[in-house]
Amino acid sequence: MSSPPKPPSPPPPHTPLLPTSSSSTTFLRPRRRSLLAAFASSCMLLLSSFFWLSLILSSSPSHPHHHPHHHHSHSHRLRFHESAPPPPCSYSPLSLNHLVFGIAGSAHLWPRRKEFVRLWWRPGSMRGHIWLDSSPFTSQPSVPPPSPDSNDLPPIRISEDISQFRYTNPTGHPSGLRIARILAETFQLGHHAARWFVLVDDDAIVNVDNLVAVLSKYDWTEMVYIGGPSESHSANTYFSHTMAFGGGGIAISYPLARAIEGIQDECLERYPRFYGSDDRLHACISELGVPLTREYGFHQWDIRGNPFGLLAAHPIAPFISIHHVEIVDPVYPGLNSLESLQLFTKAMKAEPMSFLQRAICYDEAHKLSISVSLGYVVQVYPTVVFPRDLERSEVTYTAWNRHSQRTEFDFDTRDAFRSICKKPVRFFLREVWKEGNVTKGSYARERSQDDLKRKVFCFPRSPPLPGVNEILVFSDPLSKNWHLAPRRLCCELNHTVDGTLTILVRQCQRETFGSAADTL
Repeated sequence: MSSPPKPPSPPPPHTPLLPTSSSSTTFLRPRRRSLLAAFASSCMLLLSSFFWLSLILSSSPSHPHHHPHHHHSHSHRLRFHESAPPPPCSYSPLSLNHLVFGIAGSAHLWPRRKEFVRLWWRPGSMRGHIWLDSSPFTSQPSVPPPSPDSNDLPPIRISEDISQFRYTNPTGHPSGLRIARILAETFQLGHHAARWFVLVDDDAIVNVDNLVAVLSKYDWTEMVYIGGPSESHSANTYFSHTMAFGGGGIAISYPLARAIEGIQDECLERYPRFYGSDDRLHACISELGVPLTREYGFHQWDIRGNPFGLLAAHPIAPFISIHHVEIVDPVYPGLNSLESLQLFTKAMKAEPMSFLQRAICYDEAHKLSISVSLGYVVQVYPTVVFPRDLERSEVTYTAWNRHSQRTEFDFDTRDAFRSICKKPVRFFLREVWKEGNVTKGSYARERSQDDLKRKVFCFPRSPPLPGVNEILVFSDPLSKNWHLAPRRLCCELNHTVDGTLTILVRQCQRETFGSAADTL
């Protein structure tokens, strides 16, 4: 979202206020000096009046936080006249402590889904709450009371009663009203020095380091609404292509959160037929005239089945979140869902910015194409495949409505190769670790594809890299500002020793333009 152009800065004090020619004197006449003095006095009077008024207003008590249903529309309107915060240049850089999370959950699912939150939550460094419809311990007597390991989870809060609101959608559930109000209820807790409020579901994984980096690009003192739409074209058509889907995360700046908190209950009453929480929140934000700022690292993941095609072709943008992690198949073959997510988050934390970023290189001698998705998979194609095709997501999944046509998805896709002989051999991550600044990953060969190639006699060529069982990928950290102008990474095949191929991945050289060594 672009802000209006700023007025030109006033000239320095020593610069003449009127244009001068080569023949004019550099000294101002007495009459001009008196005008300047009068002008300066007027400015000082206005500034004094402004600071006096600000002092009076700041000393007055703030509005009490009554129950939201007792707010009056008049008080809501008054909140729009509150003084704006100082310009962003006077603040410290954005940090994780400036973010407040509102995590939507339910008492019924929380005992299982808390394991997903535990994978990315950082106790002591993060602020926020899990918002449930009731206590998970009173609604489920079989659930034991909180154990000491609950200290590494966000504190639980119970949402306010939403029975007074109308809900007339014939297919949805009134819980959409409760979840839509998480932002307002979180704001009312009065988190000190909060700059952003982040809404996310409890069945999501969040890369908080990348989230901070991405949000630091924006002016949090303005009304900003950040997120991503659904992967499903049908879902976006039904709801809105300009709506952020909250399962994968929505970031809302402090001024926008304050404005929403002031109008939301009245706004919710205007949309009783809406389906869920995200469309209600979007409707209220639309009333304020704030558009969606899309960031490609937020992933709603309205998909079912195998997520391979999405992870192996992640956009050239910092990975921020994935949703519906218990609906899709395990991320890594041979592991169950939780084990896969544990390895997934381990790779994510090892080098957050480069996680899932792509690198493409070629073995000209053997006519091989190699595509690396850091922290996930290395694919070796037995033919030359151009980058434009490798960057498209292979459709290995179905949409939320169980349709799998390419037109069903709202991003760039491609069909899988029909010929088994053209399919790549895949090496999936099995271990990741750090050595100094270098991140090292061990990727093990998936044998099922090799066996299938042999059965259908993919002659005269054998499977790619027949003597390689492991690929070691060494990657350097990305520059601090890579996310401001992201570019696909470069890779280089190093050497093969005892069945292990080494690949070096790094940022492409800035001065390189089209060189096969650095861009391919």
